[in-house]
Amino acid sequence: MIRELVNKDVIISAAQLYSMVRDARGRTLNLVADLNEHQFTVPCIETVNPLAWELGHIAYFYEVFLLRLLDGTAPILEEVDQLYDSFLVGHDDRWSLQLPSREKTLKYMREVMGLVLVRLDAKEPTAEETYLYLLCVHHEDMHGEAFTHMRQTLEYQEPRVEIVNADSTLTELGGGALPGDVKIPGGQFQLGAHKTASFVFDNEKWAHSVEVAAFQMARAPVTNEDYLDFVEDGGYLREELWDPQGWIWRCRTGVEHPRYWRRGGQEWLRQNFGQLVPLQRNIPIVHVNWYEARAYCNWVGRRLPTETEWEMAAAAEPPEDRLRNGQTKRRYPWGNSPPTSDRANLDSHLRGCVEVGAFPAGDSAVGCRQMLGNIWEWTDSSFNPFPGFVADYPYREYSVPWFGDRKVLKGGAWATRSRLAYNTYRNFFQPHRNDIFAGFRTCSR
Repeated sequence: MIRELVNKDVIISAAQLYSMVRDARGRTLNLVADLNEHQFTVPCIETVNPLAWELGHIAYFYEVFLLRLLDGTAPILEEVDQLYDSFLVGHDDRWSLQLPSREKTLKYMREVMGLVLVRLDAKEPTAEETYLYLLCVHHEDMHGEAFTHMRQTLEYQEPRVEIVNADSTLTELGGGALPGDVKIPGGQFQLGAHKTASFVFDNEKWAHSVEVAAFQMARAPVTNEDYLDFVEDGGYLREELWDPQGWIWRCRTGVEHPRYWRRGGQEWLRQNFGQLVPLQRNIPIVHVNWYEARAYCNWVGRRLPTETEWEMAAAAEPPEDRLRNGQTKRRYPWGNSPPTSDRANLDSHLRGCVEVGAFPAGDSAVGCRQMLGNIWEWTDSSFNPFPGFVADYPYREYSVPWFGDRKVLKGGAWATRSRLAYNTYRNFFQPHRNDIFAGFRTCSR
């Protein structure tokens, strides 16, 4: 069933999984708890889902991949597959469904969660069960981030998620700008996840050798101040800076600046959820799409990194460490220990972006900062399978339908859960999407 993706040595205790499942569900519910009935009814637009559908779909995922797949349980709700299976129900059709009420949806979520927790109370998981529990938790984590950028899209108030063990001293970090490049010598690099990884998605399998030419990459992402120069130089009106499809997108939308920027007299403001705030010069540009990133690169005479270059800059061990420990690749930019609040802006701890010079403790071996956290970063690469890819994975639809249609993003944003942020993780969106927490960094040509 999931033979190739299960590391037989990775078994997480029932108690730990119990905590993770409850944590993921608590975050989901906190992200919608303050919304009134009017806010719960959302317009039919490309980048959001009906909130009641999204909540039901999250619970349905646990029902399908744990209760049904492992235990053969019957569907909990009548016609539940016709309601919440994202590949049976097209995006726009979700608004015409006879969805259960908000109260009944929450009741369904509680019922599924209760059965999952009873299951964890009953016995310790196998390696395969561990993988499926993690798959469900990570799926809910992804939807939690989607709820966060949906609130931005809909101009709702900033989410006030409950943070456990957050470091309150990090709320005003500073850090300033971080100009300049690092030189990366290139060479053979193993792109993708190794089979010893504790968890991977199907599109990360498996590490394979790629020859990389020497390159120079920016130490930090492009800032608002950097991007403002492009805007004020008329970058959005100069066709020669845009890819053909990007220029079609720009003309169709009529945009002349990033989606959430607003003119405020002589100054620029930024929409931050339900309010306008001053444009902070040293935080990274965010909510720009792949076309905008490419146009900026053309204007400044640089380029986006490829996925391989980005992952090499984030994950490659320095030569002296390769000799000492035999490893050539790190799971995180700083090493192999999980993210902490002094290394990366994740888990919504700070409820927004910080300056690009913050978090020096999270630097990669080559000296790139904020490779994980703060913003997702567009790469120049299309989302395609790695050599030897086989979709023998129970969630076959996770990657296969999207190959060739999307661009790869790397890193993770401030609203990404830290357990989902690691160097080989591949996010992927269509190049016109500017609603996600995405920016970019550049390489020299």
